Amino acid sequence: MSAKPAAPAASDYSFKHAMRVRWAEVDPQGIVFNPNYFVYADVALTEYWRAAGIDYAGLLERTGLDTFMVSCRADWFASARFDEEIALGVRLERAGRTSLTFGFAVFAADGAPLVRGELVYVFARPGPPRSPDAVPADLVSALGAFEARPGDARKGRKA
Repeated sequence: MSAKPAAPAASDYSFKHAMRVRWAEVDPQGIVFNPNYFVYADVALTEYWRAAGIDYAGLLERTGLDTFMVSCRADWFASARFDEEIALGVRLERAGRTSLTFGFAVFAADGAPLVRGELVYVFARPGPPRSPDAVPADLVSALGAFEARPGDARKGRKA
């Protein structure tokens, strides 16, 4: 069995978005049902694109590309409960030739880590057959510039 992964710190994430846990997201135990953390990651990534000034739908239309998630994983440290305020953190971890890897984390209001994970998206020409294609260079530049900005300039809803 592998060692437990290190817990993330909120300061490790270049972008944060705050939200509350909704009733539909909890299970009979009163905690967030595990797959919903991937929904939170998707919400956070959408807000990340917006904060970075990137029109995601426009990018896909302009380039004729699409993105496909090829990998997602998560490590759990604790659980969120109904109506708890949480902060969703996102950062670009790697820009490859055909893929982008994003790290995400969910934190309790007091900053305690709840979940940490990773999402990998591949850029491709729609098919059939789908064929991987290069990540647009202007997107990589825009994300790099966004990640380099001071923290307050990267925030979504106050976290």
